[in-house]
Amino acid sequence: MICLSVNVNKVATLRNSRGGDIPDVLTAVDTCIDAGAQGITVHPREDQRHIRPADVYEVAQRLKDINSKNNNNIEYNIEGDPRPELLEMVLDVCPTQCTLVPVVSGEITSHTVWDIQQDGGMLKPIITSLKNAGIRVSLFSGTDLEQIKRTRDIGADRIELYTAPYAMAQSEAEISREFTLLKNAGEKALDLGLGTNAGHDLNLDNLPLMQQLPGLLEVSIGHHLMADALYIGLEAAVKAYRKALGQNI
Repeated sequence: MICLSVNVNKVATLRNSRGGDIPDVLTAVDTCIDAGAQGITVHPREDQRHIRPADVYEVAQRLKDINSKNNNNIEYNIEGDPRPELLEMVLDVCPTQCTLVPVVSGEITSHTVWDIQQDGGMLKPIITSLKNAGIRVSLFSGTDLEQIKRTRDIGADRIELYTAPYAMAQSEAEISREFTLLKNAGEKALDLGLGTNAGHDLNLDNLPLMQQLPGLLEVSIGHHLMADALYIGLEAAVKAYRKALGQNI
């Protein structure tokens, strides 16, 4: 089964735009889990424009309580650039997974993948530290096969394939070309013993084809799922995305 991890950043963005605690991030987390999501993702940025450090800890406690009470295994995925304060928080919280993502100053959303040849020396001891704490490590990745091999060589457990080029493709030929690149990357990861996650601009239209991606374990979806939730409700949106992944509802 391909797992759905719901990114709740946009709930925090809406809350922060007005102040106070409405909408409530934890209520959104509860709703997603009740609708069958297998994981929750947060991406606490340095400028705290959406998820804040307090949210990170509160979500961690909520998932711990839910998993303990219901004997569940809802995963917690914290994304972010490997700045010292984020790494300190991740090691304190000990989520299921940490997805390391490069950040470009002023970016609206993540759009750059790791250059392992350039950044591998910096990333390797960070990966070791996280794994020693029992945290699975995933690196935001493109489809370059040599970069994927280097990702394995520096000790990461998974790659998260950046799917925006596929999601943005318009013609059938473009879609086929971009999906073939993803498919080849997934096959390479499988051959190397790496797990594969995917995320960025995935929606109800382009998600079903992702079922054919070799070795795909998890998708992390926030913006489009939350946009759909405005029209059909959060519970219905989570179930729709689960259905698009081939999950039994």
